[in-house]
Amino acid sequence: MSAWLRDETPLSPAQSDTDERRTDRADLFRFLRDRDEGRHHSAHVTAAGADWLASAAAYPRSTLALWEARPTAPAVLPCGTVFDVVNVDTIFGRRMLDRLWSEGPGTGPVAVHRGRMLLFASPGTAQRLSSLLHWVGDPPTKSGGEWGTPVPPPLCHGTGDAVTIPPLTPLEPAGPRWVVAPDTRHPWLPGPEVMLWACVRAVRAVRAASAADVRVSIFPPADQDAKVYDVSRRR
Repeated sequence: MSAWLRDETPLSPAQSDTDERRTDRADLFRFLRDRDEGRHHSAHVTAAGADWLASAAAYPRSTLALWEARPTAPAVLPCGTVFDVVNVDTIFGRRMLDRLWSEGPGTGPVAVHRGRMLLFASPGTAQRLSSLLHWVGDPPTKSGGEWGTPVPPPLCHGTGDAVTIPPLTPLEPAGPRWVVAPDTRHPWLPGPEVMLWACVRAVRAVRAASAADVRVSIFPPADQDAKVYDVSRRR
C-alpha cells in the first residue's frame, strides 16, 4: 500500500437524484453557507455535506427539513448504502488519524460521539474489514498475532446498522462533534484495505509506546521476603 489511488475508492452511490433535488434545496441550509465566512470549516458541516448525509436516510427531504429546523440536534442514519462506519476508541482513533493524514491518503468524514470515534468509510467496508482484522489478528479477540490484546478491536457498522451522528452545528465542544465534517456532495471515503493499514499502523504505535515505558535492568528483582542483616558492626 505504498501508492494511494483515491479515484479507485468507491464513492457514495446516491448520485442520480442530485439534479432533481437541487432546485428545491437552492436556499436550504443558507445558514450553513453564510455563517463564519472566512474561518476554518473543517469541523462544520456545509450545505453540500448535509445533503450527502441526508441521502443515507430513507426520506432525505424530511431529514433535511428536520435539520433546518433543529440544526443542533443529533440524528440517526443507516449504514450500508451511502457509507459504512468504523467505530473505535477515541485515543486509538487519534493514532489512526495521525497515520492516515501523515503517511496515508487522508480520511473521509470523522466524528466523535460518547468517547468513540466514527470514521466514515465506503459501503462494504464493514464486512470486509471485519474479515481482514480477524485474519490479521489471528483472531483479534485472542493474544498474539498482529492485532493482540492491548487495543480493543474496532466495531464495524454496515448494512442493517445505524449510527448516531453529531449535530450540524454542535452546542458545546465537549459533546458530539465533527472532527472532519462532510463538506461535499460526494466525499472521498477510504475502503477496507486503507482502514486495515491504519489499524495495523496504530497498533504498532501503541506497542512501541508500551515497550518504551518498560525499563530493563541487569539485576534480578528484589526478594521482598529476604532477611536483612546489619553488618556495620562486623570486626
